[in-house]
Amino acid sequence: MATPKTIAVAGKGGVGKTTTCGMLIDYLCKMGKGPLLVVDADANSNLNEVLGVEVETTLGSIREEMAQAEQKGTIPAGMTKADYADFKFSTALIEEDDYDMLVMGRTQGKGCYCYVNGVLKAQLDKYAKNYNYIVMDNEAGLEHVARGTLPHVDTMLLISDCSRRGVQAVARIAEMIDEMSLNPGQMGLIINRAPGGVLNDGVKEEIEKHNLKLIGVLPQDEAVFNCDCAGEPSAQLPDSNPVKAALRGIMQSIGL
Repeated sequence: MATPKTIAVAGKGGVGKTTTCGMLIDYLCKMGKGPLLVVDADANSNLNEVLGVEVETTLGSIREEMAQAEQKGTIPAGMTKADYADFKFSTALIEEDDYDMLVMGRTQGKGCYCYVNGVLKAQLDKYAKNYNYIVMDNEAGLEHVARGTLPHVDTMLLISDCSRRGVQAVARIAEMIDEMSLNPGQMGLIINRAPGGVLNDGVKEEIEKHNLKLIGVLPQDEAVFNCDCAGEPSAQLPDSNPVKAALRGIMQSIGL
């Protein structure tokens, strides 16, 4: 298998980024683009709920287990810290029919993700060839992308709701991407929750002001709203759902 294509999804919290990411994953699977490796790199994300997947362990919880094992001296005899991390990492991989999933989660103790992120990067380098696509749902700060977890981002999708503030937030993310010289193969803005699927003139002005490339608009939808409120998997809504239909058109227009 060739080098996988990488898709990174970014946006501030509360704009429907994770819902959009889940529907994107559903679309890729239904188009026969799998197998996919899905990485939930947003500590506040609930991508598993959007997809309808149970999560038993996260990389953040593994970091805590490792720290405690080191402190208590309970790392199994004959295993290095790296071997132990590698073994624990393999237990975090959730395997579904068309995709595998890794959840970064959050750390409870002191310290950052540096070590676990290094392990994740090593594992991605090792197993990437098994996948056609890697899809990463990011936090607004793009911490994991900035650290080079993904070798290169082929497609960067910026998600905003239908508000000036939302567009301003993704404009800052776009500036960050430029400052970090990430140079994604393509980058575009998707506006989510637009009433009737139509953009307000003020939002259009804001998009033009920041020179953002608008690649599509997703309508406000009651079925998606109800799924989000009930904690039900919106990615499993029928393909006839207006949001899924609109997203399908956007993905096809950018060659996905």
